Amino acid sequence: MREVDVGIITEKVKTLCMEANFDLGKDVLDAFKKVKAEEESPTAREILGQLEENASIARQERLGICQDTGIAVVFVELGQDVHLVGGDLKRAINEGVRGGYQEGYLRKSLCHPFTRANTGDNTPAVIHVEVVPGDKVKLIVAPKGGGSENMSRVTMLTPAVGKKGIVEYVVQRVKESGGFPCPPTIVGVGIGGTFEETALLAKKALLRPIGSKNPDPELNSLEREILEKVNRLGIGPQGLGGRTTSLAVHINMMPCHIASLPLAVNIQCHAHRHKEVVI
Repeated sequence: MREVDVGIITEKVKTLCMEANFDLGKDVLDAFKKVKAEEESPTAREILGQLEENASIARQERLGICQDTGIAVVFVELGQDVHLVGGDLKRAINEGVRGGYQEGYLRKSLCHPFTRANTGDNTPAVIHVEVVPGDKVKLIVAPKGGGSENMSRVTMLTPAVGKKGIVEYVVQRVKESGGFPCPPTIVGVGIGGTFEETALLAKKALLRPIGSKNPDPELNSLEREILEKVNRLGIGPQGLGGRTTSLAVHINMMPCHIASLPLAVNIQCHAHRHKEVVI
């Protein structure tokens, strides 16, 4: 049994909140370059270039990539051979989020659903804890902006619609979203499970590096099919036209009830932010 003080988790979460908002991942930047070289629309190419410049300024000046610095979504993979000491895990994570958003001068976006009164420190975070083998703690902080989250959906399809119905629903969701989620987007798709599990599958799918191949050949083929159809919509970067509406489609799937076909679409904006650390 390995002891880990939750104070370390607080400090790591604090740093991850800032780094995620300041430093756009290499996989996203590489995707920008790739699609810019393939893009036919001069306007779209110009926008993609501006997104690259914006990311560079944010990294160098230690500024938020976007003014919407998101709700802090924290994934914890907790080794079953870890004994946490020094306090409560969720309290430690929220303290890290509070510190990171304060020190990094990041916008506090959380508010009461009815009164809309701001919580003042961007807490509480949305925390997902999974117990895994081993004696390590993996933390992933993924700030999620409101514009892209608002375009996300969960539905319970009729099983008879099959893969064709899934493809149609995802493409239609992207089409109806238009420029609101600040394209070029990454589309996370969850298939199967239950109502709540399929949404989590979709959000976790966003954590996969852009350009990586789905290990399931059937899902890899489905991702490519959906991405091709999405990029035929002509929405383009920031909704101003072009062939680059989405950078990637990532799918997670698990078995579901014989009477159900749960489907979730979690759309992510071009500011595709997430950082991780292993303790």
